Amino acid sequence: MTSTGGPEVLEWVGVDIAEPGEGQVAVEMHAAGVNFIDTYHRTGLYPVELPFRPGLEGAGIVTAVGEGVSDLAVGQSVAWGSAQSGYGHHAVLPAAQVVPVPDGVDPESAAAVLLQGMTAHYLAFDTYSLQPGDKCLVHAGAGGVGLLLIQIAKRLGAEVFTTVGTPEKAELAKGAGADHTILYRDVDFGDEVERIAGSRALDVVYDGVGKSVFSRSLDLLRPRGVMATFGNASGPVDPVSPLQLMPSLFLTRPTLFDYIRNRDELLARTGDLFGWMKAGELDVRIGLRLPMTEAAEAHRKLEGRETTGKIVLHR
Repeated sequence: MTSTGGPEVLEWVGVDIAEPGEGQVAVEMHAAGVNFIDTYHRTGLYPVELPFRPGLEGAGIVTAVGEGVSDLAVGQSVAWGSAQSGYGHHAVLPAAQVVPVPDGVDPESAAAVLLQGMTAHYLAFDTYSLQPGDKCLVHAGAGGVGLLLIQIAKRLGAEVFTTVGTPEKAELAKGAGADHTILYRDVDFGDEVERIAGSRALDVVYDGVGKSVFSRSLDLLRPRGVMATFGNASGPVDPVSPLQLMPSLFLTRPTLFDYIRNRDELLARTGDLFGWMKAGELDVRIGLRLPMTEAAEAHRKLEGRETTGKIVLHR
């Protein structure tokens, strides 16, 4: 992209293949994951230097390693979820942000799980550490993060409420383990939570939707409950007065990059995800596969909420 704007600013063009420098690896990409943060870069909501290749997530095979790289090797299957790689056939990446894909995890699933899976992991384990019996609300439960977060929350013993747009999406969320699915287009989601659980009953709200659900979500939290707003699918949240955080609520705007600040933390989170996948304990739903050349269409479908699970772009 050489300018910001709608999906039409994405162009498929040829670029030179760079050699990896010190601390880098070159990768022939198998697949790239599409995430909402890619659309934020494209629109300019999150400013980037132009020209820019959107895309932070993918999987492939190492074709070359730069000086100083000792724990990755040519021919190794690898994946990444927080490295500026771009949609394309090749990428040169910081080795510190690339992780080995173990036997038993296919490359497509590895490309689909890391960014959203690590987001779900830090939200449930660290932003608000779910305990057995905690009540949580997961907005957009049939989306990529939502389906993974529901599974992890149930693994930790939480009671899960979730919002979805259609009966089909409700079935997907139930299949992931959600206890209560709320069709937000048919009812006020807050009224429905209160009908089921009572007034101010939630311990935490995990919100990747943003503007359209933020204020009502605050109403549902118990004193000292946590509002974790980590996305802007409906637009960025309006400015918040501290008075809105009564009674003693905690508001946080977490980002993945602050929860994988060192390689040990990155490997611990990805290790959990890959381990659960190998054991058949974490289902990674790929809802749409498109060729790399159709990245603009992938953005249109993601922003139009026409998808469930993950969108993956293939070579």
